[in-house]
Amino acid sequence: MSKLVIVESPAKAKTIGKYLGNDYVVKATMGHLRDLPKSVLGVDFDNNFAVEYKAIEGKQDMIKTLKAEAKKADEVYLATDPDREGEAISWHLKELLKLSDAQAKRVTFNEITPKVVQESMQHPRAIDIDLVDAQQARRVLDRIVGYQLSPLLWKKIRSGLSAGRVQSVATRLVVDREEEIRAFQPEEYWEIDAQLDRVNAVGSFAASFYGNEKGRVALTDQAQAQAVVDAVQSAPFSVHNVKRSEKKRNPAPPFITSTLQQDASRKFNMTAKRVMAIAQQLYEGVDLKDHGLTGLITYMRTDSLRLSDEALSEVRDYIGQRFGNGYLPAAPRRFKTKGNAQDAHEAIRPSHVELTPDLIRDNLSADQLKVYRLIWARFVACQMEPAIYDTLTIDSISAGWLFRANHTQIKFPGFTAIYEEAQDETEKTSSPLPDLKQGEPLTLSAVEPSQHFTQPPARYNEATLIRAMEERGIGRPSTYAPTISTIQDREYVLREGKALRPTPLGEVVTNLMKDKFTDIIDIEFSAKMESSLDEVEAGKKKWQQLLAEFYAAFSKDLAVATESLKEGRIKVPDEVTDFVCDLCGHPMVIKSGRFGRFLACQNYPECKNTKPITTEAPGACPTCGAKILKRKSRNGYTYYGCEKNPTCPFMSWDAPTNEICGDCQKTLFKKSGKGNNKPFCVNEQCISFLPPEKRGYYIKMTADVGEAAEKSDAKSTKKAPAKMWADKKTTTKKAAAKKPAAKKTTTKKPAAKKPATKKKAT
Repeated sequence: MSKLVIVESPAKAKTIGKYLGNDYVVKATMGHLRDLPKSVLGVDFDNNFAVEYKAIEGKQDMIKTLKAEAKKADEVYLATDPDREGEAISWHLKELLKLSDAQAKRVTFNEITPKVVQESMQHPRAIDIDLVDAQQARRVLDRIVGYQLSPLLWKKIRSGLSAGRVQSVATRLVVDREEEIRAFQPEEYWEIDAQLDRVNAVGSFAASFYGNEKGRVALTDQAQAQAVVDAVQSAPFSVHNVKRSEKKRNPAPPFITSTLQQDASRKFNMTAKRVMAIAQQLYEGVDLKDHGLTGLITYMRTDSLRLSDEALSEVRDYIGQRFGNGYLPAAPRRFKTKGNAQDAHEAIRPSHVELTPDLIRDNLSADQLKVYRLIWARFVACQMEPAIYDTLTIDSISAGWLFRANHTQIKFPGFTAIYEEAQDETEKTSSPLPDLKQGEPLTLSAVEPSQHFTQPPARYNEATLIRAMEERGIGRPSTYAPTISTIQDREYVLREGKALRPTPLGEVVTNLMKDKFTDIIDIEFSAKMESSLDEVEAGKKKWQQLLAEFYAAFSKDLAVATESLKEGRIKVPDEVTDFVCDLCGHPMVIKSGRFGRFLACQNYPECKNTKPITTEAPGACPTCGAKILKRKSRNGYTYYGCEKNPTCPFMSWDAPTNEICGDCQKTLFKKSGKGNNKPFCVNEQCISFLPPEKRGYYIKMTADVGEAAEKSDAKSTKKAPAKMWADKKTTTKKAAAKKPAAKKTTTKKPAAKKPATKKKAT
């Protein structure tokens, strides 16, 4: 029998095809094949929200191929991702290929391993129409808001803007936090640090003012602090109380989508979008030496903390063998999933716990290794014994005032032997304390009061914004990353370092939404809408009913807003910078154009001076020694150039580093992009100069090289490839000295013998 399996991505198709064997034909759709039309709304409000779907432009050939394969097949398995969107893609495939209910066999893989894939293929099911309806409802809701609200923003503020149900609320969170920061009034407080020495033995320690025997006392001005200092300087110190205790710290649960994004953001400064792209690669399969294509993790869009019995058994065996039974709890640890979470999937975990990160590190990219190590370690740690700490608290007293010193020391590492959860704020570490006894006399060697002021709340970063969205029920696991990416792409929010800051445009749009569309921008309303979508998924509510309830209120708000905003446009205030126009002396402001943000003179149109927004890069220009600036081309690509351009013509796509060449003492560069790339010298006069063709770029072959490649492979009927990988080996100093650098790109004959490489350009 001919069996056709359809998935979304080629990588997933390759891995599943390997596990199923030659009896199956596995094809990839390359994402969605059908969607709402681009040019029109595609939703008929008068016909119970009937939806018009069309084939996505450019996908006709793919649809034609799949139809031909489906006609030849006796059985068709729809194996798209195991979530709402994956279910909807399978439903669209069923409609496009005109499959009957009996022909459309739906299978899902929580993890892509031989056992799970083969077992799932033996138990196909029908398409879950409730899941499809929930996805349809979300898609239509977003279409209604986007297509009917965005034109209003174009008329009133600026063309090209967009509004979205989830993105508007996420932007509001960032804007509200910025308003909190601006409105914050700092309050003064004082701290007092004392240095205390033992009288009858050697030893000293630091203690901080706590209060008195009744409890903590706050010092709000200098007079209060000085009164305490004067009192303790003229009175003896003694140990008032010594408290020793033991504390346990339990491991964090395994990752769900939000916590994976948060931890990767804190530890590696990765964007949520980047984390999910890497996790998708690990889920779909990586080519491992001695294993071939292997799915490394379970499905990564989940809010469930459930772990299968088989996975728990495997990890407990691993812990016992690797760390010993002392690190293994008496029973598996199970975690309770939140009430509104979907429990269809497991938590994110490695598919094969025996494939440790160190074992397969040579088969993974640098970022893949980081994310895989994070997932693997968190999963193993969640099934280990708690960490145990010895804590010591010493209260010293003088003139009725208490000074407290704390120290914590690890007694048993437990799960921390393999994993430590990242924190938004680092905790202060304390020095060990001497072995003191209650009533022991002490002497004061130094006392120092210090003034402080309370700080405003910190701006959101991607990790804390995802946590805030999750806590408030805004969006779902699959929406966090695209939402944060969208509000940055729309320039409603900017990323400065790790912090997210609203732009003036983001604030104007948010304030308009607050004024005219209170439901759309309301956090509680957004959370209720997500709950309603969950009800549709559970079969408790019809998706047309949800849309009708929403549109009744939304259409009224839209009509009122359109009428009240007929006249005039809302001006977005300029974002004034510290840069001064070098033509007229006025401040420069930030503007947005078709190629992104740029600096423009505030005195426009009298002065039309503009400049690109640049940031200073490390190192110095290898040509003239001036600063190197990070710039963007018109097509959005990052490059590095001398600040004296055009006087100094230096420009490079390679990224400068803080390292210096040992031979010419000029800045070393590295291949731009992700990964731990080795620095090299770009100074053509230096003995260590590395030619461009040796830096690992995907370069075009010259005609001569193409001819040489054809001749060297005369037995083959295939033509020489148009491109090839440049040699990645670093030139040694000795070799570079023998062969001077050539400006023209050339490739040796042996390199041309490998025309069939399958690696892709990065």
